[in-house]
Amino acid sequence: MWQIRRAVREDSLAVAHVHIRSWQVGYEDLMPAELLGGLRAEDRAARYTFHLTGPDDPATFVAVDSRQNICGFVTTGPCPDDEPPTVGQLWALYVDPDSWGRGVGKALITFARSRLADQGFDEAVLWVLIGNERAERFYRQDGWVSDEVTRSDVVWDVRVEELRYRTAL
Repeated sequence: MWQIRRAVREDSLAVAHVHIRSWQVGYEDLMPAELLGGLRAEDRAARYTFHLTGPDDPATFVAVDSRQNICGFVTTGPCPDDEPPTVGQLWALYVDPDSWGRGVGKALITFARSRLADQGFDEAVLWVLIGNERAERFYRQDGWVSDEVTRSDVVWDVRVEELRYRTAL
């Protein structure tokens, strides 16, 4: 079905295309149209740090189909917030809209949970854009629970409000 492997520098542009397309479709009603329409994969690809592989660096993994096309990606690592060292973070999980509903997201979240547990984390957190009902439903179905903590963050130069979810690993 899908192979999940670590992202490498050569994946940057393909990952950026998935990232941007998922934002443009998934955040259509949540983010300014001007921002979404102006996103460029080349700009985003230049920001990825797939070459960093230290234990404290977030790690990105891609889901590829039988033709080796990247359908989605997930990034995990230590939690940078004021959490105990036993708490990891799911930094990002995005699936190309053409692959929504095909199990890619489920494969990636299952992989992410397993990876975080293998790294010694007992619990994990993630942040969801407030109003992103599709993502909230997806994470709740996987056993994540909102602890009702919110934060204001800047993502791609736009201020957003986010809600935290947690799960035991």
